[in-house]
Amino acid sequence: MKQLLSKMTSPDQINLDNTINSGQVFLWKKQEGFWYGINGQDVLRIDKSGQIKSYQNKKIDFLRKKDNIEKIIQSISKDKVTRTAVRKYSGLRLLRQDPFQCFISFIVSSNSNIQKIKSNLEYLSEKFGKKIEFDRKIFHMFPESKTIANSTIEDINSCGLGYRSKFVLETSKMIESKEIDLEYLKKCRYHEAKEIIQSVPGVGNKVADCILLFSLDKLDAFPLDRWMIRILERYYFDKFKLETKSITEKQYQLLHEKVIDYFGPYAGYAQQFLFKMERDNFQKKWL
Repeated sequence: MKQLLSKMTSPDQINLDNTINSGQVFLWKKQEGFWYGINGQDVLRIDKSGQIKSYQNKKIDFLRKKDNIEKIIQSISKDKVTRTAVRKYSGLRLLRQDPFQCFISFIVSSNSNIQKIKSNLEYLSEKFGKKIEFDRKIFHMFPESKTIANSTIEDINSCGLGYRSKFVLETSKMIESKEIDLEYLKKCRYHEAKEIIQSVPGVGNKVADCILLFSLDKLDAFPLDRWMIRILERYYFDKFKLETKSITEKQYQLLHEKVIDYFGPYAGYAQQFLFKMERDNFQKKWL
C-alpha cells in the first residue's frame, strides 16, 4: 500500500477535470481555465488547484477536502483492479452537492445519457431558475423546490423531461412541504435515508444511491447501474456473483451488502474510481 501511495500525487491534490467528468454533476462548463458550475442557489468557480469562488460568498466543502483521502484510499484498495483505478485517477474526489439539485438531476438521469441529462437540466434552469451575472458571465441558478412545485406538468415537460416530468413535480412538492426533509436525511443512517428517498415516485435503488452518495454524505452508498454491473461481472465474478439476469430489488440489496462487506465504509469512493475507469475504457463522452 505504501508503494501505491508513493506512485500517486499528493493525497491532498485534486484532479478537477477527472472529478467533474465522472458522472456526478451535469451543469458545469470549463471556460478560460476554470470550471464553472451551478450548485443550487449558487454558482461556483473552481481553479485547477481546487480553490473555490462562490457567487454567494459561501464557504462550502464542495470538494470534500476534509475527507481523509489517504485513509480512504488505503481502505478501498482491496485488489489489483481498484488499485489500478485509484492510481490512474489519482486526485478524483466525490463532490458534496446541493441536495435538491442532486435529487432532481438523478431523477432526470433515469434511462438517459449525460449529454441529454445536461441539456434537460439546462432547459429546466433557464425556464425556472434565477438569472444572474458572475465573473462577467450569465448563469441561471437551479430552480428552487417552491418554484417547480407551483408549476404545471406542461411547463416542466416543455424542458424535454418526458415521463420524468411528473416525478420532478411530485418530488419538488414533497421536498417543499418537508414530507421529504433533506436536512434530516443528512443526519440519519444509510438504510433509513434510502427507505425515505425511495418513497418518492420515480426513485429506484440506483437513483437513491446516487443522491445519497453525492449530496447526503452517505459514503457507504454504492450506485449499481449497468456500468457497475458490467464491472462486477468482468472483474469480480467470483466475489459478487449475480443470481439473476436482471437486478431485482432483493438482488440489489444483496449485492450492496456484499460490496460493503468487501470495500468497507468508503465503498462509494471505490464505486466512483471504478465507474470512471470503465467508462473511459469504452471512450464514453463526459461534459
